[in-house]
Amino acid sequence: MKVIFVGAGPGDPDLLTVKAQRLLRQCRICVYAGSLVSPEVVGLVPKDAELHDSASMTLEQIEAVFVSGQQRNTDVIRLHTGDPAIYGAIREQMNVLDRLGIAYTVVPGVSSFQAAAAALKTELTAPEIAQTIILSRTSGRTPMPAKQELAELARTESTLCLFLSVHKLATVVDELIPHYGADCPIGVVFRASWPDEVIVQGTLADIAPKVAEAGITKTAMIIVGPAIGSDRARDIPVSKLYHRHFSHGYRNAEDKDGVGS
Repeated sequence: MKVIFVGAGPGDPDLLTVKAQRLLRQCRICVYAGSLVSPEVVGLVPKDAELHDSASMTLEQIEAVFVSGQQRNTDVIRLHTGDPAIYGAIREQMNVLDRLGIAYTVVPGVSSFQAAAAALKTELTAPEIAQTIILSRTSGRTPMPAKQELAELARTESTLCLFLSVHKLATVVDELIPHYGADCPIGVVFRASWPDEVIVQGTLADIAPKVAEAGITKTAMIIVGPAIGSDRARDIPVSKLYHRHFSHGYRNAEDKDGVGS
């Protein structure tokens, strides 16, 4: 018997990994994050399987399900939204399993920041503009380490993907403008890949009223940085990867006459 932490992806069941789909269709006991995992994903679990919604459960109650599975020699699927390694609170569950001597594995999933980038039809990196992506959040009941506060991260001018922060969007804007500028592009995606997905785009100067008008207060990803804007409107260098004058291990560059070197 083992516990399998499975990434449920951002919402669309088609974005589950093949392995995750197989495990869900075969599982007998499933603990899932009911407040975040889409019903379509949970619907892949057999109707006669044992389901536990962790939204209202404590760690001790989740532990009891693990122990029950151990006693019955039945694997338990622990279904987490997105990728379990990002804000999944899996560490304390793994500590419990280590104490109980129960084996466990992890199946990664597509994260909401990836689904949001796809919804925005953008690339999070751009040559000479942003080669670093930071996954973070604003402080709340879970405080941020001082060196990881948003104002500190903004100094890097990287592409920022902010989880769990849309309810503090006005604060985010105030902290980012001094470093990114008021005209920096920003996108907010509510429930990326869900049927009711909402996309709001703008600049740091105008995004807050747009998001307020859309009625978005939670379950949204914020992506901000100069890399995510349209190249058509700006002078952003093009990647050299496919340039005909750029050589690499799999292709020789052409000379000025179009002949390969």
